[in-house]
Amino acid sequence: MPRINLLPWREQQRKERKLAFFVALGGAALGALLVAFACYLLFKSMIGSQEQRNDRLRAEIKTVDRQIEEINDLEAQKQRFIARMQVIEKLQRSRSEVVHLFDEVAKTMPDGTYLTSFGQVGKKLKFEGVAQSSTRVSTFMRAISASQWMKDPELEVVESKPGNTVGNSFVLDASQIATSGDEDETSAKTRRPVRNGGAQ
Repeated sequence: MPRINLLPWREQQRKERKLAFFVALGGAALGALLVAFACYLLFKSMIGSQEQRNDRLRAEIKTVDRQIEEINDLEAQKQRFIARMQVIEKLQRSRSEVVHLFDEVAKTMPDGTYLTSFGQVGKKLKFEGVAQSSTRVSTFMRAISASQWMKDPELEVVESKPGNTVGNSFVLDASQIATSGDEDETSAKTRRPVRNGGAQ
């Protein structure tokens, strides 16, 4: 006797296909989640590595900035040392000039004339003194013009002060002749009386 299968095989097959579809869909979703999680971990690792590199770069930049500041400080110190050396060299060169200048002032002072003060600012000279007459002041100016250490005498004032029985007070300006080739204006102000040996 033939056997007839009366089970709804079409419905069963449909259920199996639907189950296989959902299984495949779930597997795909799980695979997508795994891929997304792996991408998340990868990007997080890359971001962390980049942040570490950025932190290292910032630290190196700070180190370089400190080194640049140290270099600038060293450069400033170098410039100060150079300036000091130049001042010392200038003083060494002008040492003999000062001796010659004072000697020349003493030589150019005529008899009957003496200085109460002598000032120097850079290459500018200022003489303040007393002369027996204005003629002796003129003689002093001519001697300055003929000197090899001084030049350009200019008389500011010559007057006879009340109660001054010695002579006329005068103020005279002149310029120092630089023999060392240095025309910089370094302030070296001195004040000391200079008297001519024969002036009383």
